[in-house]
Amino acid sequence: MEVTNKIAWALLALLHVTPALSAFAPGLVERLYGVSPDGDIGVLLVHRGALFLAVCIAALYAMVDPGSRRLASLILFVSMVGFLLVYVRAGLPAGELRKIAIADLIGLIPLTWVTVNVWR
Repeated sequence: MEVTNKIAWALLALLHVTPALSAFAPGLVERLYGVSPDGDIGVLLVHRGALFLAVCIAALYAMVDPGSRRLASLILFVSMVGFLLVYVRAGLPAGELRKIAIADLIGLIPLTWVTVNVWR
């Protein structure tokens, strides 16, 4: 079961790598979200990349340190479920946000697995 847990944590980290890269490559903000990285919204999205880097690091750390898994599961839950709730509240908009929502929905599978295993 430990191998499955590590794979699930790795998948969760992988899910957050691309948005995390926008912290280092602001041009990704335009490619991913269609927003210039220079305006106010772009700056916030680059900062969002830094936050996703933290989420990615939490998942990678949880992959190798079982003692950190409870906190990491909470961090990923807040990030992923939080986005999905905001997305639903916004009326399920099409476009790039829908792709993010689908990725997060798929990511709920490994998140549920690790959460159940760490909190039981």
